[in-house]
Amino acid sequence: MGTMVWLASDLMFFAGLFAAYFTIQNVTDAQAAATGGTALFEWGHSLMNIPFTVTNTAVLVASSFTCQMGVFAAHRRQVSRTGSILNPLKWGLREWYILTFVMGAFFIGGQVFEYATLFSEGLTIYSDPYGSIFFLATGFHGLHVTGGLIAFVFVLGRTYLARTFTHEQYVSTECVSYYWHFVDVVWVALFFVIYLLPFLTY
Repeated sequence: MGTMVWLASDLMFFAGLFAAYFTIQNVTDAQAAATGGTALFEWGHSLMNIPFTVTNTAVLVASSFTCQMGVFAAHRRQVSRTGSILNPLKWGLREWYILTFVMGAFFIGGQVFEYATLFSEGLTIYSDPYGSIFFLATGFHGLHVTGGLIAFVFVLGRTYLARTFTHEQYVSTECVSYYWHFVDVVWVALFFVIYLLPFLTY
């Protein structure tokens, strides 16, 4: 219940970021229309590497499925694999959560690469309103993903340190999965608004 309440409050935080994004977009679009210039958000969107972000997004979304497979293994009280590492059907909680961690780390690495590319093109959090809201929204999400990665390490560490898989460990596994699914859903919304919606707007 505590996890649900916390995620609900976190949802309101991201709702505020979405509201800020659309407000800034409307204001800057009106200014561009009044002066006959290019809309700031249209210029900012032109810097985005959409194919790269689609790939990065696909990895993060897929990690939600691997995370859930880990939860299913925890339901069965199967902590580790019962067969070959090459046979995912025999994987346990550890293998699925390790794969989820790797996929989440890949996403963060992709985000760092994207940031470095945008910095080199002159878009920073200080450059203009678009840069500010872009890096605030995606950056805070990146911090949440990083927090999820730390949670995976914590859960995995407990499975190695404890002699038996306890009910408390199962609850931790379930709560981390709720958080990870939440992070994925928020990113899908961010991806649609920041990367795809401008194609319909400009």
